[in-house]
Amino acid sequence: MPSVTLSDVAREAGVSLATASRAINGSANRTVRPELQERVLAAAARLGYSPDANAQAMARGRTATLGLIVHDIADPYFSSIAAGVTAAAEAEGLMVTLASTGHQPEKELAFVEVLQSQRARAIVIAGGRQDDDEVNSRLRAALSVYQARGGTVALIGQPIFEVHTVAIDNIGGSAELARALHGIGYREFAILSGPRRHLTGAERTEGFLTALAELDIQVPAERVVESAFTRDGGYQAMTELLRRTGARAQPQMAVFAVNDVMAMGAMAATRDAGLAVGVDVPIAGFDDIVTLRDVTPGLSTVAVPLLEAGRSATAMALSAVTGEPVVERLGGEVVLRDSTPAV
Repeated sequence: MPSVTLSDVAREAGVSLATASRAINGSANRTVRPELQERVLAAAARLGYSPDANAQAMARGRTATLGLIVHDIADPYFSSIAAGVTAAAEAEGLMVTLASTGHQPEKELAFVEVLQSQRARAIVIAGGRQDDDEVNSRLRAALSVYQARGGTVALIGQPIFEVHTVAIDNIGGSAELARALHGIGYREFAILSGPRRHLTGAERTEGFLTALAELDIQVPAERVVESAFTRDGGYQAMTELLRRTGARAQPQMAVFAVNDVMAMGAMAATRDAGLAVGVDVPIAGFDDIVTLRDVTPGLSTVAVPLLEAGRSATAMALSAVTGEPVVERLGGEVVLRDSTPAV
């Protein structure tokens, strides 16, 4: 039996094909009188007509999807944000299309272009920005085009684009952590800083160093180690720090890894070197990712409300707010655990 077409519905309802399309698929700029829409929908029901999702998206100008772009979905930081985005999107009747860049900025740009071609209603981008004018300019231009064509955007990271942004207080949180560690007796420190051009790592390093300087403590340059912003990066940075410091126990020196997954890598490297975390080498992180519940000893960190960040960014992306972009700043709370016992 041949499938029912939109033309069949239009003929059954006694309206034009264009009117039938607008009644069923919607329209970005034209409406149908209620009595005509009821007639068309009744005809569609009698004939058993099923509308085409792509046709509806074309007619309305946008699909019922929200695009979420993250740096690494395997990182619990981003999976927690994704949970917040998904919950907020589903509450609005939207589906989430997820893309993970693997920390490659060019993929981020490509995903924005794909989501634009798919007519996603909104895009949320989560992750710290790079100190790279060329990369930022290209992404800024792509987002401007997407917005000019009716899409809306929100970012979780640094507010360097003309879009709504949820900004984590990286500087304030790391400064509070430095002061808290100083408060329980630490006077020597090292930092696993992440890549030099990663703005989140740079901000957290800056906040930590600035707070220590205010306490009249300087961190030697050889104790600030760069690496990838990942678990393996933390492992490699800690291995290098132990090499520089003689691979020996230093219970008076607190090591700050600028995110929790790096801290977990650092803890593994410490154990592999035959040292005990929290006894021979105190370690702290930043984010309070959910997997820390299963880490021993418990990791001292700065707890960031990641689910709230995801929900807030989604609300921003779906809002009808016009004018100047809104920046919402989220602070963190220092949580001291057994990985940094009092000295």
